[in-house]
Amino acid sequence: MRRIVVNAELSPAANTGNAPGGVGHSIAHESAHKHVRGTAEYVDDLPLLPGTLFVATGQSAKPHARIRAIDLSAVKSASGVIDVIVQSDIPGKVDVGPVYLGDPLLAGDLVEFIGQAIFAVAATSFEAAQRAAVLAKIEYEELPAQLTIEDSLTAQSFVLPQHQLLLGDPDASIETAPHQLSGEIFVRGQEHFYLEGQISEARLTEDGGIHVISSTQHPTEIQKLVAEVLAIPLHLVVAEVRRMGGGFGGKETQAAPLACIAALFAQRNRRPVRYRMPRRDDMIQTGKRHDFLNRWRVGFNREGKLLGVDLQLAGKCGYSPDLSEGIVDRAMFHADNAYFLNSARILGLRCKTHTVSNTAFRGFGGPKGMMAVETFLEDIARQLGMDPLDVRKANLYQPGADETPYGQKIEQHVLPILIERLEKSSDYRARRIAITEFNNTHRHLKKGIALTPVKFGISFTAKHLNQAGALLQIYTDGSLLINHGGTEMGQGLYTKIQQIVASAFGVSVNRVMVSSTRTDKVPNTSPTAASSGTDLNGMAAKDACDQIKADLVSFACEHFNLAPAQIIFKNDLVILGENQLDFPAFIKLAYINRVALSATGHYRTPKIHYDRATAKGQPFLYFANGAAVSEVTLDCLTGEYKVDQVDILHDVGKSLNPAIDIGQIEGGFIQGMGWLTTEELLWDEQGRVISNSPANYKIPTAFDVPEIFNIELFDEPNLENTIHLSKAVGEPPLMLAISVWAALRDACSSTTNYQFSPRLDTPATPERIYWALQDCVAFNKTAAVKPGTTEEDFNVTT
Repeated sequence: MRRIVVNAELSPAANTGNAPGGVGHSIAHESAHKHVRGTAEYVDDLPLLPGTLFVATGQSAKPHARIRAIDLSAVKSASGVIDVIVQSDIPGKVDVGPVYLGDPLLAGDLVEFIGQAIFAVAATSFEAAQRAAVLAKIEYEELPAQLTIEDSLTAQSFVLPQHQLLLGDPDASIETAPHQLSGEIFVRGQEHFYLEGQISEARLTEDGGIHVISSTQHPTEIQKLVAEVLAIPLHLVVAEVRRMGGGFGGKETQAAPLACIAALFAQRNRRPVRYRMPRRDDMIQTGKRHDFLNRWRVGFNREGKLLGVDLQLAGKCGYSPDLSEGIVDRAMFHADNAYFLNSARILGLRCKTHTVSNTAFRGFGGPKGMMAVETFLEDIARQLGMDPLDVRKANLYQPGADETPYGQKIEQHVLPILIERLEKSSDYRARRIAITEFNNTHRHLKKGIALTPVKFGISFTAKHLNQAGALLQIYTDGSLLINHGGTEMGQGLYTKIQQIVASAFGVSVNRVMVSSTRTDKVPNTSPTAASSGTDLNGMAAKDACDQIKADLVSFACEHFNLAPAQIIFKNDLVILGENQLDFPAFIKLAYINRVALSATGHYRTPKIHYDRATAKGQPFLYFANGAAVSEVTLDCLTGEYKVDQVDILHDVGKSLNPAIDIGQIEGGFIQGMGWLTTEELLWDEQGRVISNSPANYKIPTAFDVPEIFNIELFDEPNLENTIHLSKAVGEPPLMLAISVWAALRDACSSTTNYQFSPRLDTPATPERIYWALQDCVAFNKTAAVKPGTTEEDFNVTT
């Protein structure tokens, strides 16, 4: 039976006006009923305009080659084809790289991954465009291709320069430590597998502009790149997003090429254009979570405390930079996870490969950095004969041991208390004893358990992105319309903004409507990413509310001869001393007296800074924390396993909406579990993605959800002045799933009497579990034979 537990019924936050369904209440997602009824509109649900064209692209068949000749005559003459474009047909900028150059909209004379778009076709139907796109004849001159991280390291080929964090003298600390160890782990990437694939629609406007409706996390980037590709000013381009059917980072930069190609065809043909990628094209042509190869040397004492760490993080970036600078930076910033490294060197490498450029994915590099420290802490525990939890607790950041390798001090020490509470509530110690007894009496079934923490920094590491705007309008019937720069991808951002605005005026959430994100309403928006959507846009919305509210209070003081303290917005009423008006009547009165009922709000995150030259600063405003206990059972004969129970205690500050936060924790954990167990990204030896459909890429299903799934919110306000003292919840829960991987490794280790932890690269598929067990067999054969054991006892898979 699946159990979800919320720590307590949270009361509305202070000064929220006791609004029905306001801040702190578990109200339903604003589109929940539409989702269930199928009336929530996505881009491909929009009615087709007359004359709409559909797009497909012709793709490279080689990972690295020069194009010697291209014959598109068969493409152009194919049934239904209206237009075909190549790079030379682009009137403006060819490169659509988000930060650095390197991402041509269409390839020129050089291709750098299999699937790269060389030309694009616009036809009268989706099927006609797809059929025509494969008719091109292309001659290539093949060039040497780097397909793996190892290839890149050997060639010393990188998309961007390396970056290093340094704390103390790690070489000396490691050399003088009583114990040392070294190792590596290969952590594979992950396909986003959003339910709604990549799609954009472009429509001409009467003044020569373009209206783009896109499934994107970054409308402003769509606006900017479309304008640059078409060589028109930004004010002639409007990008709009009502909702996405999932994003997970995969629609932060990857949506732009579709919007640009659709807009270019719309401009050339003066017809509406829709470009939807088939799932297979989406999986071949768009970036994924980076593979990482993490290597380390560590020194530690007899109590398991780290004395020095030398860590190299090498990310598989693909053929261009995309967002890899920030992704590898964040991996480096999270290589400590929750632990004081004492003395450390962390080197980040951005490896160039002739594969699709990898991109943002929930956690943005953080999960990959954490995997290294969690791996070698377990290795330390086995070497010293300790419970891995005790080694983890011994190394937690504490007052006096609180400086990160990048110079930021940990100011809110949540994890020691949180872990202690979870250890008790999950009955970890008793379960550990019971599991050991089970393993001693069961030959082919083994159980494992692990408790792992998460400390995740909240803010964009690119400082300028830490800002947001909002536009609030109050109408004379008392209804409110809020527009902001964040995008809704199912995470509940619109719902939380609705609650924040309702609480500001003490009205029911039903009075508040959140409208589609549009660049002509709120300009220069940041992407909805880095778990900062509510932090940034919620504060911008509140700023707009505060401005209007201040004007309304000033009006009421003058009109009713009252002091500000006598005016209270509460329960859809405005209390005016001894009297009161309902909210609509008060708003109408304010309008009659010419009070402004609209305002633009703005917010920028304070305190944050980072100097790349010194590799020191405070890149994060605060940290979100959590911990999870996972218990698994595996079959030593096959490597198959089951997650039996998960217990989570997660820090969200003062929750804006406990139900939505619980949903984010559930979803993030299961997505993280998929990344670490079943979702295997694979390329063949020619550099072709072979995990390119649901048939050969396995995301978790409802059957993978643990039967016992306990989630509690750690109810402690944020010390920083965030929106109603809440904390971000989008990305951190994904990394709680590291506990599942650690529990599987623990179960394998039990076959060696917990003396040895086998290497377990991710994802930990049944095949990898099987080979990890074979490593345990090899260890047992070299270990001292206990009295009464036989050769057959060593082979757990016999």
